[in-house]
Amino acid sequence: MEFRVLTYFLTVAREKTISKAAEVLNLSQPTLSKQLKELEDELGVTLFIRGNRSITLTEDGVYLMNRGKEILSLVELTTTNLTKNERINGQIAIGGGETQAFEFIGQILHELRETYPEIDIHIFSGNADDILDKVDKGLLDFGLVIDPVEKQKYDYIRLPQIDHWGILVNKTHPLSNKKTVTAKDLEDTPLLISNQSLVDTQLSEWLGKNLDYFNIIGTYNLLYNASLLAKKGVASVLCIDNIVNTTNTTLTFIPFSPALTANINIVWKKNQVFSSAAKEFLRRLKNQNNTR
Repeated sequence: MEFRVLTYFLTVAREKTISKAAEVLNLSQPTLSKQLKELEDELGVTLFIRGNRSITLTEDGVYLMNRGKEILSLVELTTTNLTKNERINGQIAIGGGETQAFEFIGQILHELRETYPEIDIHIFSGNADDILDKVDKGLLDFGLVIDPVEKQKYDYIRLPQIDHWGILVNKTHPLSNKKTVTAKDLEDTPLLISNQSLVDTQLSEWLGKNLDYFNIIGTYNLLYNASLLAKKGVASVLCIDNIVNTTNTTLTFIPFSPALTANINIVWKKNQVFSSAAKEFLRRLKNQNNTR
C-alpha cells in the first residue's frame, strides 16, 4: 500500500463523497475510484459502502482510517526530524495526562523555543493508557503519566511534583463543607472514577474494600466533562486536585483523609533514537529535575 493511496483513502473518508475528495485531491472521479478499488483488492476487504449521496465506512474502513492517520503522522514526524538535523530543530511530540505538573514541562519547552524557535511542539492529551499506547507506536517522543502505571519497559524520570487525590463535588452536596473526606463518607455517594488501568486497584486499597461496594455510576477519560456532571449534581468525581479550576464556580475539591498521593513521571521508549530537538529537551529536563 502506497502512502499516496492511503492519503486518497483518508481524504475520501473525511469528505464523505468521491466527488468532493476528487476535487480536493485534484483528481478525476474515475481515477480516484479506480485507485480505491485497487486498494480494496490489494487488502482483500471492502472499505466503503457507496450510497446515493455519500459513502459509509465499513468496520475495516474505520480500522484503516484510524491506523492510517497514525501511519501518516509517524511518517510526517520522521521525515521532518530527518530533514532538519543540521541544527537543533524539528518536532517534539509529548503526550500528557491531566496534571498541574505539565506546567513544569511547559516551562522547559518555553525556554527551549526561546533558544531554538524553529522547534515545533505537538501536544496530545489523554490518560496513561492512551499516552503509553502512542509512545509504544512511536507517535509520541515522551509521555507524562501519573502513577499507578507500568513503567518497567520504559526509560523514565520521576518529576518532583506530587498530585493529591480527592473528590470534586457541587457546593450544594452534603460533603461540600468538609475539609477532608474518608472512605466512610463516600459509601452512599454516586461516584465517577477514572477509567485508567490500575487506578481501580489504587482506589480500592485506599477505600479499604472492593469498588463494587460503592455506588460507582460511571467512568471518565479526561476530567473536564466529568466536572460538568458534578456541577449538575449527577455524581461526585474521584480525581486529582488542581486540574479543574474551582474558583468562582459551583464546584469544590475536597482531599482524601488519609491522604492519597500520586507520583508523576515522564517516560520514553528504551533505546529511542530522538531528533535533535527531542534530545535537547531531554537534556534540559534532566538538568532541571536534578537541580530541584
